[in-house]
Amino acid sequence: MMGLYQAGAAIRDLMGLGGDVLWAIMLALFLMWTLIFERLWYLYRVFPGRKRAIVRAWESRSDRSSWYARRIRDGLISEAALGLQLHIGLIKSLIAICPLLGLLGTVTGMVAVFDVMTYSGSGNARAMAGGVSMATVPTMAGMVAALSGIYFGTWLERKAQVETETLQDLLQPH
Repeated sequence: MMGLYQAGAAIRDLMGLGGDVLWAIMLALFLMWTLIFERLWYLYRVFPGRKRAIVRAWESRSDRSSWYARRIRDGLISEAALGLQLHIGLIKSLIAICPLLGLLGTVTGMVAVFDVMTYSGSGNARAMAGGVSMATVPTMAGMVAALSGIYFGTWLERKAQVETETLQDLLQPH
């Protein structure tokens, strides 16, 4: 219980150092990982049942070689591919947005540094320290958030493509 309290305190302190932009990065990160977990759930829990149902529907057809049958096959594959690719574009967009939010934090932090320099009339390092931390912490957080999702975003995109190709192979016309 004490470790959880310390982790919460560390996150609160980090959020105080980085300014308001860190809340936006945290929201983007939370949404990105929620969508990643949803896609993993779909790929491993939902899609196998859908794939079996699609293959059963195709194999139960007596006509699998006519023009109409091929259009039905294409429709079944397209519907499955759309289900597999759902939210992947949004995940990749969130991955791209995180470093940009970090850059926004850098700019706002530097504005705070220049604001301190304007009011104090000098380069007082102690007075500028808050702005410098507001400039560096969001940049780091945005990069870490993006890096945490790059692997899974790419992997999910590739997995959807492989599953679509596998389904195409399973639904062969006569």
